[in-house]
Amino acid sequence: MKTAFITGATSGIGRATAQLFAENNINLIICGRRQERLDKLQAELSEKVKVHTLTFDVRDNDKVKTAVASLPSSFQSIDILINNAGNAHGLDAFQDGNIEDWDAMLDINVKGLLYVTKAILPGMIAQKSGHIINIGSTAGKEVYPNGNVYCASKHAVDAVNQGMRLDLNGKGIKVGAINPGLVETEFSEVRFKGDTERAEKVYQNFTPLRPEDIADIIHFAVTRPPHVNIADLTVMCLDQASSTIVNKG
Repeated sequence: MKTAFITGATSGIGRATAQLFAENNINLIICGRRQERLDKLQAELSEKVKVHTLTFDVRDNDKVKTAVASLPSSFQSIDILINNAGNAHGLDAFQDGNIEDWDAMLDINVKGLLYVTKAILPGMIAQKSGHIINIGSTAGKEVYPNGNVYCASKHAVDAVNQGMRLDLNGKGIKVGAINPGLVETEFSEVRFKGDTERAEKVYQNFTPLRPEDIADIIHFAVTRPPHVNIADLTVMCLDQASSTIVNKG
């Protein structure tokens, strides 16, 4: 059985991916900042596969390294890494942007991905196999008004994904990105800092993607034959044509 390491596993795409992986006999290392949610997910999935939880903030490199080093021997061979942890803070014009929001997006979306991958890669290189899926965004393919720094962070993920694939060529490690459009998760609630009414309006009057849709695509990517690598995949719902063009009836 393979083992997958999933960051941001306590909600949305990360949680849906953990649930689908468990259904398909993939052991899990689920990571997040909310221990109570990790415990609940572990209890739900441990009847199907082996599940280990790690509680840490991807922004803290020391804690990332300590968490990965703490893995018991039965979880030290990691076959799949899902770099899913990420967020958006605020939707302000650049000149009105909040520095703390900028720091949070760059630290989590970019540096967190780097820290986690750096900690796990030595094991994959040693075993000459592995699969890294970086969760990007359509915001990494285009820029939209008031998206500025969030878009910059996801463009960085796109560049890191490409660079990682080049540097790991010949190491037996697959690297690819899944870039979703509008997915109905806690994303907008976080972006609007708990304003649920504003967050709900983002997904009204059309059918957005669901976390399960992206989990299904991730599972498809990691179950391709050994010679096949999904290098870069962008997915939007039927009603979304771009970040700013959404058919809402």
